[in-house]
Amino acid sequence: MIYTSGSDYLAAPRKRVLLFGMSGLGKTYLANMLRGAGGWFHYSVDYRIGTRYMGEYIADNFKREAMKVPLLRELLMSDSVFIASNITFDNLAPLSTYLGKPGDAAKGGLPFAEYCRRQDQHRLAEVAAMMDTTPFIDRAHDLYGYPNFLCDTSGSICEVVDAENPADPVMREISQHLLLVWIKGSDAHKDELCRRFDRAPKPMYYRPEFLLQVWHEYLATTGLTEAKADPDAFLRFGYARLLDSRQPRYAAMARWGVTVTAEEVAQVRDVAGFETLIAGAIDRSGA
Repeated sequence: MIYTSGSDYLAAPRKRVLLFGMSGLGKTYLANMLRGAGGWFHYSVDYRIGTRYMGEYIADNFKREAMKVPLLRELLMSDSVFIASNITFDNLAPLSTYLGKPGDAAKGGLPFAEYCRRQDQHRLAEVAAMMDTTPFIDRAHDLYGYPNFLCDTSGSICEVVDAENPADPVMREISQHLLLVWIKGSDAHKDELCRRFDRAPKPMYYRPEFLLQVWHEYLATTGLTEAKADPDAFLRFGYARLLDSRQPRYAAMARWGVTVTAEEVAQVRDVAGFETLIAGAIDRSGA
């Protein structure tokens, strides 16, 4: 780790922290709090994916739909209107909408092959966005004057790295420049996330081999064909399985850094509380 003890972290003039874990456990809550207090640069991996690496895919998808409307088609063909994504730190809907859901087109689904193509685009974009973290540390300091840097990762980071491999390029790069902090959820958190997801299924990224496994299980269980699969029902079917499959992958990543609990994160109210939490986690790891 880049800090040898909690006191070493607290004394560091430039603090560099990377948060990872399941979506919904507090990564962006902490990032927004630190950014709002000043002194911390918030690097959102999802925002970077949706703007730098998948922005054109997203905008083209909007244009493809607009071209189906005669009036909008005419305006687009004459360069009379401009269509773009309005993605923000707090609204990543354009990215998730583009990623989509497989299944029945009448229910908003994509052909499975197209869904897999977009999944692969996301994988490449996430790896690239993670590798951009290091130059952004210097950019945040040299260009904007931020002494401290927080990387707010995507919930799917564990899907695009192999933390069991000491030579994994992404893990090596980020661990050399940032303190990796796993926000670990409990079974109760998992149950709540599943209830929340059941109310509003959201497109997710899956490892290719895991996606194929869950997709074929869903089709076999329901007896449906690809063209008749219910997109939201498939996402609900796979969500708990996805969370379970990610836990050991997060745990492997945590061996490159430290662990805090979602309960501890929920108690943080200010920068001082965050600093105390991280310092304590480093000391626990050393012990």
